[in-house]
Amino acid sequence: MTQLTNTPINEISLGQTATYSKTCTLEDIQLFAKVSGDVNPVHLDDNFAKTTPFGAVIAHGMYTGALVSAALAIELPGPGTIYMGQDLKFKAPVFIDDTITVNLTVSNIREEKAIVTLDCSCTNQDGKVVAVGTATVMAPKEKMSVTAPELPSVTLG
Repeated sequence: MTQLTNTPINEISLGQTATYSKTCTLEDIQLFAKVSGDVNPVHLDDNFAKTTPFGAVIAHGMYTGALVSAALAIELPGPGTIYMGQDLKFKAPVFIDDTITVNLTVSNIREEKAIVTLDCSCTNQDGKVVAVGTATVMAPKEKMSVTAPELPSVTLG
């Protein structure tokens, strides 16, 4: 069982960093399309995707945004974090089998309101930046450690 431990507002400091990585799979893209309803063929149809400037199926841009959300929720600040806003610019496509690393850096703290701004940079396994931006969150006020819930088994059909 994986334990997730947060960093409450009183333990967060300017310049503090965290990272989170995940490899994008075809199933991830298909599940994201199913959940979001975004059936743009550039994400789901290999033949169509070959006719685009990318030449292959690419992940939804907000898939990368979801990885930022995951980094905030499980790395920094972690469990109990409330996601308030995101400014994200997409710089390059994410392809199947790309490993995306989200790098978070605390850039502003409003301790009285427990609001933290983090610079976000997402890179692939080759170090190419695929997205950049800032996230604003309400950090937890109390330290906690929780067992990560087990993900449900999901099948496409």
